[in-house]
Amino acid sequence: MSLPLRRPSGEPDGPAADRSALDRDRPRARRGRIPRRAAALGLAVAATIAAAAPQPAEPLGIGDRLFPMLGNPGYHVTSYDISLDYSGHNDRPMDVVTVIKARATANLDRLNLDFADGTVRSVLVDGQPARHEQAGEDLVLTPASHIHPGQDLRIVVQHTSDPRGRGDGGWIRTTDGLAMANQADAAHRVFPCNDHPSDKAEFTFHITTPEGLVAVANGLPVGEGARGARRTWTYRTAHPMATELAQISIGRSSVVNHRGPHGLPLRDVVPSSARLPLARWLAKTPDQMAWMESKVGPFPFEAYGVLIADASTGFELETQTLSLFEKRLFTTVQLPDWYVESVMVHELSHQWFGDSVSPRRWSDVWLNEAHATWYEALYADEKGDHRASLETRMRHAYEASDGWRAEGGPPALPKVPDKGRKTGIFRPVIYDGSALVLYALRHKMGKAGFERLEREWVAKHRDGVAGTADFIDLASQVYGHNLSGFFWDWLYGAKTPPMPGHPDWKQQQVKKVPADGGKQQSAERHVATTPGAPHLHKG
Repeated sequence: MSLPLRRPSGEPDGPAADRSALDRDRPRARRGRIPRRAAALGLAVAATIAAAAPQPAEPLGIGDRLFPMLGNPGYHVTSYDISLDYSGHNDRPMDVVTVIKARATANLDRLNLDFADGTVRSVLVDGQPARHEQAGEDLVLTPASHIHPGQDLRIVVQHTSDPRGRGDGGWIRTTDGLAMANQADAAHRVFPCNDHPSDKAEFTFHITTPEGLVAVANGLPVGEGARGARRTWTYRTAHPMATELAQISIGRSSVVNHRGPHGLPLRDVVPSSARLPLARWLAKTPDQMAWMESKVGPFPFEAYGVLIADASTGFELETQTLSLFEKRLFTTVQLPDWYVESVMVHELSHQWFGDSVSPRRWSDVWLNEAHATWYEALYADEKGDHRASLETRMRHAYEASDGWRAEGGPPALPKVPDKGRKTGIFRPVIYDGSALVLYALRHKMGKAGFERLEREWVAKHRDGVAGTADFIDLASQVYGHNLSGFFWDWLYGAKTPPMPGHPDWKQQQVKKVPADGGKQQSAERHVATTPGAPHLHKG
């Protein structure tokens, strides 16, 4: 609340003419000195009051080029502990308690969290009530005392989470419950967080459901308890995770447990009514994992699994340790088996590229999608038929690449949206257009050098964040020569450079479509360029 400015008693009020009349009545020896002192005193008091008055809450961000208001400065989150109470109805807000542990990196009198689409009931910071205000899609907290750099914080937010959503990410309502799809900027529509992939943290989930429903989340189960007709399921991650990769599934589900390479726990979650027809697809994961490990090294997490949701999403998503798939991917008879498997490998590849090694900024997302598309295409090339040739797919991508760059920007510099429009960053140039960069790089480095780079990349940056400059540096080290010029042309050029080893490849004119595919969205949607593969997939 603003306080009215009170003038000092020695300073006259009113128009200038009135002040001149008063001056004439004062002794001349003091003329001029009183007004100067009064003015100085008035300025000092005004400054003090202005400094003490609370400033309006405002949303902050870390200045990401594509999502400038995502993330918040001044602290680093170390863990989230989320307790959620599900009533059994996926059209009602849920009561949630989110506990955030963080470490301050700056002096703070206020602290911003990304949060929208929920009602906040109370906030505690280090056990003391904190004032909270909504500013845009930020929840702005004013703690009882000043926060110093290096200080450990414990923030408890009691709030609701609304599964009805806005149709642009967050909760997905399935036929029998809920699942989650937070990529790229929707985790804060589910729970308060620092919603940027550069700030990874450990997660614990406590999900309470009515009896008869099954709840599953990222990581592994660490406990289960029942109270009356309700049950609480607890899961914890063993590795840090970006908020966009969080996953909670609630429904009438079957959990299928089996083993992958080296005894790795595999846990698949499927609608109970479809367990038998889906079993043949679940059985393919161990061999797919062994194939990926032969290319890039050991699986980076404590477990993996396939979450098959009975919902119309139009995409798949690489949520950490538990990739989300749309049921119809496995039940559409027109899709050949090799294609469905290659999509499974796409999401599996992300566990290394995008999940374990997360992008430093969203402009680095090409690193996620180039690699997932690359291994999807390579798998199809090795396991598919003549329609799935890697060289054929890359040639088609090369022919379309200039058109993709014109519409969506080059791979590492996606175009920002027009003012007032939402960023849709998942575009063809980010998928096949970026995999084309890796195809050119393998020609440049040679197969052995390229494969060494891939292994060293995921080993060096495991559980961390990395960007385009990091990839260029490592590739140059492995190659033995500076590759900055090569990468500059391929990643930032308006035109696609000549393809090494294929001087006959030419660009073709393509029909222009909006960079976001004609539909604003927070989730990625990709039409594979492989001939005969019409299914959309996310991730």
